Amino acid sequence: MRKTVLVAMSGGVDSSVTAYLLREAGYEVVGAMMRFWPEEPPKPSLELQAGRAWESCCTPEAAYEARRVAELLGIPFYLLDYREAFAEEILQPFLKDYARGRTPNPCARCNTFVKFGALLKQARRLGLDYVATGHYVRREGEALLRGVDPRKDQSYFLWGTPKEALPHLLFPVGGMTKAEVRALAEKAGLPTARRPESQNLCFVAGDLRSFLKERLKPRPGPLVDALTGEVVGEHQGASLYTIGQRKGLGLHKPHLERYVVGIDPVANVVYVGPKEACLWQGLEGEEANLLAQLPEEVEVQVRYRTPPVRARVESLSPLRLRFLSPVFAVTPGQSAALYQGERLLGGAVIRQGLYNLAGFAPGPRVLTTS
Repeated sequence: MRKTVLVAMSGGVDSSVTAYLLREAGYEVVGAMMRFWPEEPPKPSLELQAGRAWESCCTPEAAYEARRVAELLGIPFYLLDYREAFAEEILQPFLKDYARGRTPNPCARCNTFVKFGALLKQARRLGLDYVATGHYVRREGEALLRGVDPRKDQSYFLWGTPKEALPHLLFPVGGMTKAEVRALAEKAGLPTARRPESQNLCFVAGDLRSFLKERLKPRPGPLVDALTGEVVGEHQGASLYTIGQRKGLGLHKPHLERYVVGIDPVANVVYVGPKEACLWQGLEGEEANLLAQLPEEVEVQVRYRTPPVRARVESLSPLRLRFLSPVFAVTPGQSAALYQGERLLGGAVIRQGLYNLAGFAPGPRVLTTS
C-alpha cells in the first residue's frame, strides 16, 4: 500500500521540490497551504508601494503559485484555514513579547504549534501517514540533523518539534543544497524554480518597526547608561528595540559606541552600555523541549546566524547553561537551540542572560540626568 503524505506548500521552490521528490519516490501526495492572512492581507509599507517587492510566504499570490505546482504534478491541493490558530498561537504571543521588552522568534513557534502541531493533527484526521515540509534539515530515525547546506540549514527553527511527531515528518530537501534544489526545479519545469526567497515575516508587509508602532503604540522614554544610571538619550518606545542593537538609539552623544543591553517595559527604560555589557557567559531558558538526553556539555546557538558555542549544562529545570566563551546579545524571547555535532538535541526560549561580563543585571535603577 502506498504511503500518503501531506506536503505543506508555501508557494516557494523548496516546498515545490519537496512535493515533486515525494511524488517521484512513489508516495501518494496531497498538497496544502495554511491560510494565515486575514480577509484583507496586510498593506505593504510606503517603501514597498514605491516599487520594492514584498516577498513573503503564505500570501494569496503564493497560494496561486502553490496551486500551479500542484496542478502540474497532478496532486490534489487544499487551502486550509488556520487564521484563528495562527492569531492565537503566533500573532498574539508575538505582540505580547515585544510589549514585554522581548524579541520573539515566531518562525520557531509556528513550526512547533502550527506546522508540526495543528497541521500534523489535520493529516492524521485525514488518514495520512506523514507531513512533509521544505525545511533544510535531515531526519535519521528519531534524530534531527542539520541540513547539508550550511547557508540554508534551518534546524535552529525546529528545536520545539514535539518528539512524538518525529516519526511522521519528512524533509526531502535537507540533504540538498539550495543550488541543487533550484536546478532540479528547473529540470522538472516547476513554475517556482526562480521564485525569490521570502524575506519577511508572513504577517508583516515590510517594515517591522512600523508594524509594531501601529499595533503597540509605544511611548518615548529615557535611554539609560546600564553601568552608571545616567540618562544619555531618548528612545522612541521600549518595544521597538532589541538586545545588541547599536544603530538608531537616539543618544545625546551619537559618537559614543553603545549597545542596547537591557529593556524594562514597565518603567519604559532602555538600557545601553559598552560592548562588554552586552556579553554574557550563560543563559536561563524556559519552555524547554528536549529531543534527546543532554550530555554534560552541548553546543548552543542563540540566533539563527550566530555560530554555536560550547556550554556546560548547569541544570535542566530551569534550563541553565554556562558558556565556555562569552556570547554577544543573549536576547530574551529568542531561541537557544542545543546541538551535539550535527544533531539537534532540543532547545528553549531564552528567559534571560546570565553572568554578564560587565556585571550588569536588569532591574530598577536610580536615574540621573546627563
